[in-house]
Amino acid sequence: MAHIEHNATVQQESVLATNKVLKNTYMLLSMTLLFSAVAAMAAMALNVPRGAALIMSLAAIGIVWFVLPRTYNKASGIVWAFAFTGLLGASLGPMLSMYLALPNGASYVAQALGGTAIITFGLSFYALTTKKDFSFLGGFIMVGVLVLIVGMIANLFFGSALGSVMISGGVVLVMSLAILFDTSRIINGGETNYIRATVSLYLDIYNIFVHLLHLIAVFSGND
Repeated sequence: MAHIEHNATVQQESVLATNKVLKNTYMLLSMTLLFSAVAAMAAMALNVPRGAALIMSLAAIGIVWFVLPRTYNKASGIVWAFAFTGLLGASLGPMLSMYLALPNGASYVAQALGGTAIITFGLSFYALTTKKDFSFLGGFIMVGVLVLIVGMIANLFFGSALGSVMISGGVVLVMSLAILFDTSRIINGGETNYIRATVSLYLDIYNIFVHLLHLIAVFSGND
């Protein structure tokens, strides 16, 4: 009897810990997405050049590779998460300005935002309600990311419009699966650090938005 009660207590504590990680993740994710949007608007208002945007992107990569892994379990990790998402958001400034300058450009951006929101909420809701374990997607996502990186590098030399569309479609697909994977890890206890979970989900959403915007513009005949 005591053994059963102990197991029930452990299970309850595990559920509470998972719910706490989930709550903190979505709270921090919401704040970083808002901060990123503000940074993007500020970059557009300041007319930040593409060179500066590239530097900010490289700085963000440096943070996610070398700084955040050392601060995930520290309070400073939250500050670095905001720095990372703010830099990536600001780096979108020149790209968004370019799209907004197109005929119906504001519509393209709105459609990309709406599409990204639908994909994110839809897949997150599915993972949360079904509570299925999508850990099996990890290997596929890793291979997919590597293939996409090789494709992007190759397309820098070939400059194929079709290749660009295929890459963007692949990114949207792989990052959508990554949302299922990352959300599932939180629900099933595979991810216990909400800062790391936030950064992972932010990258999924960021990449979906960027490449969905590209696809919308292409199929509208304005890219």
